[in-house]
Amino acid sequence: MSTNTESYSAEAETETETESEPESESKSSKEPCLRNWLELPRDVTASILLRLGAIQIIESAQKVCTQWRNICNDPSMWRSIDMWNPGDLHSMCYDLEKMCMHAIDRSCGDLVDINIEYFGTDELLTYITQRTSNLRSLRLVICWGVSDEGLSEAASKFPLLEELDIYLGNTGKDAIEAVGRCCPLLKTFKFNQQGIRDPSYKYDEDALAIAENMHGLRHLQLVGNKLTNLGLQAILDGCPYLESLDLRKCFHVNLEGDMGKRCAERIKNLRHPNDSTHDYQFTAEINGSGFSNYGYLSSDFSYDDYNLSSDYDDYYGYDGFDGYDSDYNVCLV
Repeated sequence: MSTNTESYSAEAETETETESEPESESKSSKEPCLRNWLELPRDVTASILLRLGAIQIIESAQKVCTQWRNICNDPSMWRSIDMWNPGDLHSMCYDLEKMCMHAIDRSCGDLVDINIEYFGTDELLTYITQRTSNLRSLRLVICWGVSDEGLSEAASKFPLLEELDIYLGNTGKDAIEAVGRCCPLLKTFKFNQQGIRDPSYKYDEDALAIAENMHGLRHLQLVGNKLTNLGLQAILDGCPYLESLDLRKCFHVNLEGDMGKRCAERIKNLRHPNDSTHDYQFTAEINGSGFSNYGYLSSDFSYDDYNLSSDYDDYYGYDGFDGYDSDYNVCLV
């Protein structure tokens, strides 16, 4: 009897353990898996941080821990600098121009690509030329502080420039001519404005400057430009390698008849004046008489409109960036 009892008890314990195991496994499977981000390989962490803009890296990411700060100080992190911001400069507690200079210093001469939005100046372009001669791509968005003279002088120091993207600003014919002369490798040029339907706003000087000085272009975007068929004809004659041409909101161009036929035959990717701008980041047209309140971003974007032109001078007297001077590593080239 005793032997039978012991055998029965052992079987019962085994069944109990078997029944409890799935419950335990089920419970553990529901517990969240906590990942220690500091255990990621350095190159993986760097790849993740590179997805952030320069402002996010300097103001947030590098302050997380020593390891991330060391990665953020690596010059390879600053070969491409994206100074994207919503444009509401007065809501920021730091000076974007000084912050951009700090980011440029961190590249130690290896900077090849930079995006500057709303705060660019001639002085900032000069600063870039003093610290790199390898720039391949330059983007200037609503930079009223950049003049024809400033961009022309900078272009003379960027012989490797392949892409130039300008949206609004004070640059025009003179700067276009200088860029064409000084940057023989230029393949992509975006010179975008805000289209005006009023026929009194026709203007071909910029288009003629492109035709006479940028013969090697492959891609040209002229959203909202005021050129006419005269300027377009010159571009087709002067830029024989063009593959794509964006003429959206160019209301003084008529692509009917022979001009439309020639464009269709010559250009692989042609955007017509009345084509949709739903995939375009900025406001492409000024309604009414040609005056704008500089509501720059299109309705697809949620940023508040910002009247930069009226506040420009006030902003550049403001200094709120702490600078991180302690770990500056200025590398002149």
